[in-house]
Amino acid sequence: MQSSAKTVQEYLKELPADRREAINAVRGVILANLPKGYEECMSYGMIGYVVPHSIYPKGYQCNPKVPLPFVNLSSQKNHMAFHLMCCYGDPKLKASFEKAWKDAGKKFDMGGGCVRFKKLEDVPLEVIGQLVASLPVDVYIRRIEKVFAEIAEARAAKKTAKAKPSKTKPTRKKAAK
Repeated sequence: MQSSAKTVQEYLKELPADRREAINAVRGVILANLPKGYEECMSYGMIGYVVPHSIYPKGYQCNPKVPLPFVNLSSQKNHMAFHLMCCYGDPKLKASFEKAWKDAGKKFDMGGGCVRFKKLEDVPLEVIGQLVASLPVDVYIRRIEKVFAEIAEARAAKKTAKAKPSKTKPTRKKAAK
């Protein structure tokens, strides 16, 4: 459920009181632990924490006009979600985050790139704070550029493999007489 809100405050005003309280609590932990350089903004219809163009002019690989996403926070139709772009392409970080969440005794409901929750009590706030604090902007940029380079190499290799002609001559069957 994407919002058309232009500011974080507008987004928060749109939410029912219980969701506003939960989103604000998670937001507070993110802001308290957010390393210098990231900015809070509206991103893809959600509250976003991004590397601004002033620090990373390339922007997001999928759409260079938007800043590089780090994490997002959203209220969807049936749940709220903490989106983890910062774990993209880093299975160890993602596994570590999942383990810490479960070790905190909370249910871990992860989709493709987000952890879903229904109420604030489902969220180990300290785990979110630790994840956010663990990735200074320069570390995140280096890591994400490595991931983007690996993706580009894989695509190029796939393209090259498709374009190479076969080294074996095709066999032709002789016509039966």
